[in-house]
Amino acid sequence: MPDANKTFDLTVTPQILAAMGGGEIAYVRAIKSDDLNRLFPQAPEIQPGLDLFALLGADGTPIMVTDSRNTAIANAWENNLTPVSVH
Repeated sequence: MPDANKTFDLTVTPQILAAMGGGEIAYVRAIKSDDLNRLFPQAPEIQPGLDLFALLGADGTPIMVTDSRNTAIANAWENNLTPVSVH
């Protein structure tokens, strides 16, 4: 009979999460334009304080940035990725 009081360590590391969604999941994340160059170093400088949306691969790889959440979601679907939101 199983021990009902036994606990298990089910720690999920960022690496495990990234591997789980690789090529299938993309994250839509709200960002400020101030953070744009940290995620997208090649992006041009833009006005600070703007609300933007980044589409990132499951491993955190930047895919695209836009000023519209719906555009980020549509881009995920166009690339056969399931979009999920990160708050």
